[in-house]
Amino acid sequence: MKSRHLAAAAAAALLPLSIAALGTTPAYASASPSASASRTSLPQTLSPAVARSQAKGEVADTQQISVAVSLKLRNTAELDRFITAVSTPGSVEYGHYLTPAQFAASFAPSASDVEQVRSYLRSQGLTVTGVSANRQVVDATGPATKVEGAFGTRERTYVDPAAGNRHFFANDRPASVPSDLAQVVQGVSGLDDHTVRQATAAPHATPSGYGPTQYDAAYRFNQLGTDGTGQTVALWEFDGYKSANLSTYNTQYGLSGPAATTVSVDGANYDSSPGDGQGEVELDSEIVRGVAPKATQLVYEAPNSDQGEIDMAAKIVSDNRAQVVSISWGSCEPDTTPSSMSAVNNSFMQAAAQGISIYSASGDDGSRDCTRSTSGSGVKAVDFPASSPYNTGVGGTNLTLSGGVYSSERAWSSSGGGVSTQFAKPSWQTGTATKRTVPDVSSNADPNTGFAVYTAGGWQVYGGTSAAAPLWSGFSALYNQKAAAAGKAHLGEANPALYQVAKGSSYSTAFHDVTSGSNQDFSTATGYDQVTGWGSPIGDGLANALLGGTGGTGNTVTVTNPGSQSGTVGTAASLQIGASDSASGQTLTYSASGLPAGLSINSSTGLISGTPTAAGTSTVTVTVKDGTGALGTASFTWTVSGTGGGGCTAAQLIGNGGFETGSASPWTASSGVVDNSSGEAAHSGSWKAWMDGYGTTHTDTVSQSVTIPAGCKATLTFWLHIDTSETTTSTAYDKLTVQAGSTTLASFSNLNKNTGYAQKSYDLSSFAGQTVTLKFTGAEDSSLQTSFVFDDAALNVS
Repeated sequence: MKSRHLAAAAAAALLPLSIAALGTTPAYASASPSASASRTSLPQTLSPAVARSQAKGEVADTQQISVAVSLKLRNTAELDRFITAVSTPGSVEYGHYLTPAQFAASFAPSASDVEQVRSYLRSQGLTVTGVSANRQVVDATGPATKVEGAFGTRERTYVDPAAGNRHFFANDRPASVPSDLAQVVQGVSGLDDHTVRQATAAPHATPSGYGPTQYDAAYRFNQLGTDGTGQTVALWEFDGYKSANLSTYNTQYGLSGPAATTVSVDGANYDSSPGDGQGEVELDSEIVRGVAPKATQLVYEAPNSDQGEIDMAAKIVSDNRAQVVSISWGSCEPDTTPSSMSAVNNSFMQAAAQGISIYSASGDDGSRDCTRSTSGSGVKAVDFPASSPYNTGVGGTNLTLSGGVYSSERAWSSSGGGVSTQFAKPSWQTGTATKRTVPDVSSNADPNTGFAVYTAGGWQVYGGTSAAAPLWSGFSALYNQKAAAAGKAHLGEANPALYQVAKGSSYSTAFHDVTSGSNQDFSTATGYDQVTGWGSPIGDGLANALLGGTGGTGNTVTVTNPGSQSGTVGTAASLQIGASDSASGQTLTYSASGLPAGLSINSSTGLISGTPTAAGTSTVTVTVKDGTGALGTASFTWTVSGTGGGGCTAAQLIGNGGFETGSASPWTASSGVVDNSSGEAAHSGSWKAWMDGYGTTHTDTVSQSVTIPAGCKATLTFWLHIDTSETTTSTAYDKLTVQAGSTTLASFSNLNKNTGYAQKSYDLSSFAGQTVTLKFTGAEDSSLQTSFVFDDAALNVS
């Protein structure tokens, strides 16, 4: 795995198999700094590296130091209860996730808490550089002498002999704050800069190692009938990538999907000149692409520091653009300040409440995760963030294939695993330990059975749990697409559901139980163990068990994908869908979404028949359910062309115009846009497209491609409601643009607010004979929400 040494820690900004520092001598004492009469110490803010390194002197008074002050969450008992309920299948609240605004209203630090911290920092001569959108972090910078005065400590320089006499700075004692401020401040990070880098492996001329076809077949991801369409995966990175390398990988394996997009955190963007971690970033992206090729990838890039990690966690959950987060960076718990871990974990709690799945590599040093860092190989330790109760820790195996399919697995001897010293045992965790144990699941990670990766202009074979985490993240994207087609909630925090399945009767059809091998201190066992967790995924079996919602029955429904279909307006169509059940005697029920207008499916036989009435291309998802609730799906495209004559058959061309399927398809929409909550009413029915409304900088899009037959008159209509908190009557701060292809049909803003829905109508006859993409783009600025809500869209031709 790629390990990010938390800046307050002594471990590593590790990349796979990096070498970290080991300090040897204690720091010397210093004179006490001046402080107010009543201050409260923050004992979790002292870097463990200080005690093992040699102090050399004081940091220059003028040296600029940036800090991240983390604030305490509110109503934490209720938050704990809600996260358990929203993440546990069978609960009344399961899958009813919060928006960032809802989380902020109930659990985030208050605006007055933030202002109290800002005022204090400014009064101490520091410059406040930002406040996270979720109000959990206040960033500030200033000269060392001002930082020392604000936090009651001294900043000193140190040398770490075990890391080649590398120099770093750190506070020589725990930070403190005025006692009244301690009521809202949880910790301070950035008071040290103890970080390390590592080199990458040599490239190969041609790809070797497992490619997508092999690992998708081994774990039966190719049996899910999904490709990640409509899903977004965030990659958690401290280095950059080259788009050309990702393109070479895609071309080699015939993959296509949305190009990866960089999201900068604290001004970081390494893509113009990636560092030693480039291979890690490209590994993460390529494995996710290999499993879920159509998923959108957001590459969050942050400075490799405590502050960078804390701010990245806060930004990901505040943006709320991704349903899945893949993390391949970390550090061992003993070398990481608890203050920084707690600050990041607060954002992970928000992620769980919002329904975001997080998969983290469990480490590549077995049960001695500090082997290449300050605490050393004599300490049993696990890796953070995998040890967070709101992350699914992913361990490693050695995978063997036979004839291109799964043959066997044994534990990779370097698979990270053990018992956390930081986090208590969650309610869903298996075992007798009183603390959280790691990992939860696993998949191939042994470099001897590694993955083909194209990076830095050449092919390499990569292993490590940093390959296992993105593989599981890709599976989560496939599952979420399948769940949406079945009208089920996406997975969210995965562990409660995964453990429920694993403890149920479907365990053997959902997981490969790895029962051979060990790491330094733990051996595999039947069921759960601290080397491979519950084991590796059986993709279709696990997805079906999760869709069952209560641990599943063990049945597997398999739907045969018929491949792309075509037809013509006015010509009868007939397609028989094939499906099978692993259990005998089951009655199968068929349903389909996204069918071309005029077609329907027989719920008993699976025959799709009828006469298409409108031209266009749609994505059809067929769902087959047996009597126990087990589900199988298959998705494919169906293109209907015009009649070819000079006339025009009257038809309505937009699919799912009222969004009443409960999912976007055949629209492509930003996460959370298709909505049935009571916050904004639908024009008719229960569902609508609700764009923006966050009160922060945000952009939502909804689009659908339609083919307008030649010779037709075409009219686009939709109902629009605009609700805003902006009070201006002259300035358009938040805007909605409606386009047909590159042509802008209309623009709306907060100035067009209305109390109900108004119907809009536009002539699209000029597009007859063409395929055109209808796109709605809502862009919101940094304050005061505007909601653009549209419903019941139609494109009528005659």
